[in-house]
Amino acid sequence: MKLLHAADLHIDSPMRGLERYPDAPAELLRGATRRATENLVALARAERVEGVLLAGDVFDGDWRDFETALFFRRQLVALEEAGIPVYLVSGNHDAASQISRTLSYPDNVTVFDTARPQTARPRADAGFVVHGQGYARRDVTENLAVGYPAAIPGLFNIGLLHTALTGRDGHDRYAPCTEQELAALGYDYWALGHVHTREEVSAEPHIVFPGNIQGRHAREDGPKGCTLITVRPGRTELEHRDLDVVRWARIEVDASGAADLDEVCGLAQDALDRARAAAGKPLAARIVVVGRSEAHAELWRERERLGAELRALAQDHDDVWLEKVRAATSAPQLSTDPADEGAGAGELVRGILRTARELRADEDQLRRAIEKSDLWSRLPAEVRGRDRLDIADAAWCGQLLDEAADLLTAVLEENAA
Repeated sequence: MKLLHAADLHIDSPMRGLERYPDAPAELLRGATRRATENLVALARAERVEGVLLAGDVFDGDWRDFETALFFRRQLVALEEAGIPVYLVSGNHDAASQISRTLSYPDNVTVFDTARPQTARPRADAGFVVHGQGYARRDVTENLAVGYPAAIPGLFNIGLLHTALTGRDGHDRYAPCTEQELAALGYDYWALGHVHTREEVSAEPHIVFPGNIQGRHAREDGPKGCTLITVRPGRTELEHRDLDVVRWARIEVDASGAADLDEVCGLAQDALDRARAAAGKPLAARIVVVGRSEAHAELWRERERLGAELRALAQDHDDVWLEKVRAATSAPQLSTDPADEGAGAGELVRGILRTARELRADEDQLRRAIEKSDLWSRLPAEVRGRDRLDIADAAWCGQLLDEAADLLTAVLEENAA
């Protein structure tokens, strides 16, 4: 018996922010969630699965383009024509969507109740049964799992649930529950959704986040797809299957051995070539140059040139787009550690390192120093606290201090030389 488990399709996700990148393949990226959904349907038909499990967030919040609904319905009809039933719970984004409230589904689709758990079985001779409950509203903070029924003996029991369990980074803690609570129900497989990174939480019983089917930005990197479940006597086999049509990748380039920007570009070219070969499909990449490097000061001083050089390398390939280039190197043999205050560093450099070390030891003093800076006061209020601008985050403040000390000392050393 084969089943397919997918979640977080986010069909026609608006991909906000692409207008900031004039060279972005906007049409390819905006159509990627549809193509990934078509890949899901094609895989289900090719594997002749006995059911498709969709664990929420088919749609994308308050996105109201009804062509999105018609597209999804066409995919469901294609599964109906192949005799494949679909089991669907709504997630937090579906609960907020006008589309999900008005879409009529073909007869092969079971949409689980949002008021209480429901049990569905495709036919009398089917070897599995599905238990599920969807979201009636976006912010479901109660534990839905506690209301699920006990397992039905003699059948392969599946729990379909949109949840973050006890919490996952980057995801709201909706429908919270524990692994132990899920295991206590005696199900064979828990098909979860909401978390966009693939994770096999448990093997006994199987508790799985398949991840989303298509990465939508640089933080959703790596292979994206679904889980193919094969149930055999005495064992259950799980296999990740790629569905994404554009692969997001974070490529780290170690510049430790590079003496200048040109050498860094050569290393980046090699890393980009390896990433292209591994992806085997169009690549949307973020390159981050790391390591203690002799090229550190030049990379920071020539950041625009670094970005232009690497984008030019990417443009030699029709299937590569660089979303961002970031220099995150540090100066060689310089840090806020007293051991690095060498005799040849110079009094000014030693003073900078000493001040940085004192600030590093006092989080409140460091935070106040950042708040009092002219640059911080010029930042629009709406961007403070977002992305890498969270002054309440001690680790971020410490990283900012380290980068500033490294850069300043590297420039001073370079000028002195």
